[in-house]
Amino acid sequence: MKSIKSILQKWLVQFNEFTYKIGFKQIDRYILKKFLGTFVYSIILVMSVAIVFDVAEKIDDFVETKTPMQAIIFDYYLNFIPYFTILFSHLFTFISVVFFTSKLAYRTEIIAILSSGVSYKRMLVPYMWGATFIAIMSYLLMNFVIPNANKVRLEFEDRYIHNSPFQYNQRNIHKQVRPGMVIYMESYSNSANTGYKVSIENFENGTLKSKLMGDFMTWDSTKSKWTIRNYYIRTIDSLNEKITKGKAIDTTLYIYPGDFKRRVNVVESMDLFELNAFIEEQELQGGENIEAYQIERYKRVSLPFSTYILTIIGVCVSSRKTRGGTGVHIGIGMGLCFSYIVFMQFSQQFAISGSLSPLLAVWLPNIIYAIIAYWFYRKVPK
Repeated sequence: MKSIKSILQKWLVQFNEFTYKIGFKQIDRYILKKFLGTFVYSIILVMSVAIVFDVAEKIDDFVETKTPMQAIIFDYYLNFIPYFTILFSHLFTFISVVFFTSKLAYRTEIIAILSSGVSYKRMLVPYMWGATFIAIMSYLLMNFVIPNANKVRLEFEDRYIHNSPFQYNQRNIHKQVRPGMVIYMESYSNSANTGYKVSIENFENGTLKSKLMGDFMTWDSTKSKWTIRNYYIRTIDSLNEKITKGKAIDTTLYIYPGDFKRRVNVVESMDLFELNAFIEEQELQGGENIEAYQIERYKRVSLPFSTYILTIIGVCVSSRKTRGGTGVHIGIGMGLCFSYIVFMQFSQQFAISGSLSPLLAVWLPNIIYAIIAYWFYRKVPK
């Protein structure tokens, strides 16, 4: 405990030195320390509750699969905590701002700050610095650090929680694996690594040049190729056609059995560059979950940005002293917080169903709540 206390005191001294060098006033340092301190406290509090509920939900799976305690702690929960912390960091920010600003207002510290000649706009400066720090950290962690932790967490879930291999249940599968090469399968079996009723078409400048059809194709792990059974090939050269038949033929199709075993949430384990390349590949192949993948990509920018919007709303909601005290501010803040979550989930479902652009669906809550934040900002100082 003493070592932790000494580390925190050392960080506090370094923080004061840094803020002094960049021109922060004492009131800026005071608000910023309250902001970030309450932010960390709210994360610890909420994540403690989340872990309790998650353990209660998954305890049967852990017992049934005889999951080692070491794997539960180090492979799952040590990766579960940072993932959900960053995913909801903007909401933790909002809760933190409402909580500590409400306490400042209740102790009339806000009135004292404004009475000293500090404008409401100037008072928001340390809040924006805090929001900037959290937004930048969230963006970097969400795009480049957390995906590596998610790889371990998702592998743990596949092994101990889902407790069954992923089954690819799509039918009438169309994939453009390369420009001009289109593959069709009536169905695909993960357990056998086999596609049924196969058709492979090759085009040049929009003209069909060849078509290979077979009863089924199976992955040959020794050759790293697909073997197509009972095939025939129709080759077209202008007005001439040639048909070739056979029992089996090996071919390279630029798709692999692993492409049919991906869950939708596999994108959580990809960093920004891997995610962009994966979406480009899926768009080329005509994947069926592209909207969900695009939502994940756009969320990695929109969620950190929402930190600014929710910070402004939080300050404006809680900076006035009310008769009900801190409880009223927290109640109003939580109502706005949950309405934001609900609205975000609804808009994403519209995007997945194809009724709304994924980009618009992800940014629509930010646009609407930015308008609300501006209205609060114009109204509250008066």
